[in-house]
Amino acid sequence: MNYSRIIGTGGYLPERRLTNTELETWVDTSDKWIVERTGIRTRYLANNDQDTCDLAEQAARRALEAARVDASELDLIILGTTTPDRIFPSTACLLQARLGNHGAMAFDVQAVCSGFLYALSIADKFIKTGTAQRALVVGADTYSRLVNWNDRSTCVLFGDGGGAVVLETSVSPGILSTHLHADGAYKDVLTVPGTVAQGRLNGDGFTKMQGNEVFKFAVNILKESVDETLAANQLDIKSIDWLIPHQANIRIITATAKKLNLPMEKVVVTVSEHGNTSAASVPLALDVAVRDGRIKPGNLLLLEAVGGGFTWGAILVKY
Repeated sequence: MNYSRIIGTGGYLPERRLTNTELETWVDTSDKWIVERTGIRTRYLANNDQDTCDLAEQAARRALEAARVDASELDLIILGTTTPDRIFPSTACLLQARLGNHGAMAFDVQAVCSGFLYALSIADKFIKTGTAQRALVVGADTYSRLVNWNDRSTCVLFGDGGGAVVLETSVSPGILSTHLHADGAYKDVLTVPGTVAQGRLNGDGFTKMQGNEVFKFAVNILKESVDETLAANQLDIKSIDWLIPHQANIRIITATAKKLNLPMEKVVVTVSEHGNTSAASVPLALDVAVRDGRIKPGNLLLLEAVGGGFTWGAILVKY
């Protein structure tokens, strides 16, 4: 049986660093309020001449370098994003051209903050069926461009970034199981309601969020996802070496860990450094923990995320 295995990780944050102190001069907020409510201290914003593909490219190149794989060896490229550079072609195709790959399957996945998990799950299936041998999976967003910077309830939360992994076929287990779900009944709880027609934006192009509803849903559904994943693999929470959650809000992360009876010492937390980077947040956190040595070969990792839609899911990985 074929398995897919992560052989390289990469991450990238833009140079422009926006602190809470600077945000205090933009909107009626404070560093103390932001940290207490979200755990976020800084976030990074793409420059005006940077697009999502620019962030994805840097993360991808770092993952390819770590994997010691040339882009020409890839036969699948999947990019999770909510902020594509163009209506079409896909940002994955734009990335493919940047990397100098010709002929690999390339497409985007839109599942908002769950985008990387959706993309990783799809790549895993391609490899397990023998359709692909090496895959590049990226989560990247310039989410700051979907934020009204006069709305303090949302503008403090989001930032831009990119994260990536390289997968290859393996005879030993790497990705053990994937569990994805969605429920469009919650479409208005977290949304950007605008549409594009006749070359123009119709409606509102900024993020609208019912914060309390998002919090309650996220904490409950993330625990359910973890329980589902553990049950499918006949494991208990003590078997997990590292939980790598979507980096949306420290309160969601800590509340989920508490529900799972999982000590925070086993949770990778990077939200304070870059805020909610949407599809990039899970691979960014994964890359940080791999590069600083916390994650070691053989560790059992549980990745989880929830995003607008709602979409949600969890993936169990033997690193």
